[in-house]
Amino acid sequence: MSDNVVHMKLDGSSKSHSRADIIARDVESVIDEPIARGGTNLGLSPTETLVSSLLGCTNVITHRIMDKMGFTINSLDIKSKTLFNKDGASLVEEVDIPFPEITLDIEISTDASENDLIEVKKQLAMYCPIGKVIRNSGTVINENWNKIN
Repeated sequence: MSDNVVHMKLDGSSKSHSRADIIARDVESVIDEPIARGGTNLGLSPTETLVSSLLGCTNVITHRIMDKMGFTINSLDIKSKTLFNKDGASLVEEVDIPFPEITLDIEISTDASENDLIEVKKQLAMYCPIGKVIRNSGTVINENWNKIN
């Protein structure tokens, strides 16, 4: 096992049927449902939290790759569209792949060329742990990259 395998510790406390307060390190986060689903809307829902983790990981790993390759990112914006089969979460029936498809629209301003971005995309798929977990679950992740000046 690699020396880079570490233990992560997070604690969750149920505050209601829809809200959990999460503590990691010295940071507190709230996971909640919207008011329409009986929540208090104080945080992202569990499913939104999953997709937001993909956006966050895409941001971090893209910056690391670009830095390692010697390129600068002036701006990076990521928008997502997710297909979600909520039959499982609604207790209708078991769903093997609740998120059949996630599309990321990635807009980047950088000094890297279009050809350099091909390598960035390849490495992102190799190194983003959240993307790997989601893809390995059977979800298709589409990435639409748009280089702007």
